[in-house]
Amino acid sequence: MNCYREHAEMEFKACVWDLEKDSMQKLMCNQVCELLDLFSTHGHSGLSAPYAINMFEKLAQFEPLCPLTGEDWEWSEVSKGLWQNKRCSHVFKDKDGGAWDINGKVFCDPDGTSWTNGESKVAVTFPYTPKTEYVKRGA
Repeated sequence: MNCYREHAEMEFKACVWDLEKDSMQKLMCNQVCELLDLFSTHGHSGLSAPYAINMFEKLAQFEPLCPLTGEDWEWSEVSKGLWQNKRCSHVFKDKDGGAWDINGKVFCDPDGTSWTNGESKVAVTFPYTPKTEYVKRGA
């Protein structure tokens, strides 16, 4: 057994999940172990492992690896006069060329609940590296 899997199994145990009763959690644990098993075969060092993990995380979440350029090839028209960025689906532009990120602000309650709304939209200028501001609400 590799050290990644050993660590994962120790963490799963610490979470006290009943994997016999929670089939979805069991599925997630098994799938994560499969990813860790593959990752362990690549021989990453302490330098390359975080780099690979960061790259994988961004790509798995459909986030760009480098700044958006705003060039024509990055856009798909989703309705008349409205384009969505192909590299980052939460970035849009209109027929006048104005661009915005609908996830620019995420609002958070003290209990950890978070959401976006019309106030989440922030203007974008290119080149643009997507970022999210987390706005805490309430006490």
